[in-house]
Amino acid sequence: MLHFSPPAPTDEELASASRLIDLALTEDLAEAGDITSDTLLPAEAVGTVRLVSRKPGVIAGLPLIAPIFARIDPAIEIELCLQDGAALEPGSVAAMMRGRVRSLLTGERTVLNFLTHLSGIASLTRQFVDRVAGTKAVVLDTRKTLPGYRRLQKYAVRCGGGRNHRMGLYDAILIKDNHLAAWTADGSQTIDAAIRRCRAAVAEHVTVEVEVDTLAQLRVALSANPDIVLLDNMSLPQLRNAVAIRNETAPAVRLEASGGVTLDSVAEIARAGVDRISSGALTHSAGSLDLGFDWGENASAL
Repeated sequence: MLHFSPPAPTDEELASASRLIDLALTEDLAEAGDITSDTLLPAEAVGTVRLVSRKPGVIAGLPLIAPIFARIDPAIEIELCLQDGAALEPGSVAAMMRGRVRSLLTGERTVLNFLTHLSGIASLTRQFVDRVAGTKAVVLDTRKTLPGYRRLQKYAVRCGGGRNHRMGLYDAILIKDNHLAAWTADGSQTIDAAIRRCRAAVAEHVTVEVEVDTLAQLRVALSANPDIVLLDNMSLPQLRNAVAIRNETAPAVRLEASGGVTLDSVAEIARAGVDRISSGALTHSAGSLDLGFDWGENASAL
């Protein structure tokens, strides 16, 4: 069951996937290929396999199956039974593949490595999103991603119903505590001056966000009208006070809670009235979703 329109992977995400697929198959096959399948199985044997969920969750990564098998055996037939973002129950069939058994076995682990990882992220994200239902808060990821996997991991967050924070250091301003520590080290510069300097240096469409960890810092930051203020590791009473201060002094500025956000705490954080909740756990702490290849009809000759 889909709770929203499934996200289509962008061209950049597909290009990232292509590079990772090449790397994955090179790691697995090197120059020799799948020497077990090639030794044991007749080249003419064909079969059908289903991609089946063993646990409840959310599927992500289905568009990667075709390019994986295209590199192994373009003759493999692929039927996607679900769309990314669909909810899974134990036994849910997400895709079916038919063709040479050798080829199906050669691609099995690569397909599962991608889809169990991405589906684990989507599944955890959906849990966070469900916890904040009924509030105005949206759930976002962070830059805490595996090198090379950022675009795919952020795609998986969207499959779970979450939103993407900035992609990298290049596409949005986020003035963090260490930036401010260096900026204000001699006491001659202030947080609001840092915000104004950044706002003046980038195009109007570029988001300017600043991180604060006290209500006093928040008041100073709000005076410079950033797009977003990130409230770092604030308690629930602090978050409620921060929302009240924002509503009174700069209602157009969005507030983002971050730091130590868990499934147990995210609902109360959302009810404090913040607009955004970001969590690195979506990508760095998500487990794999248990998916498997279930073989259907017995192998037969082509």
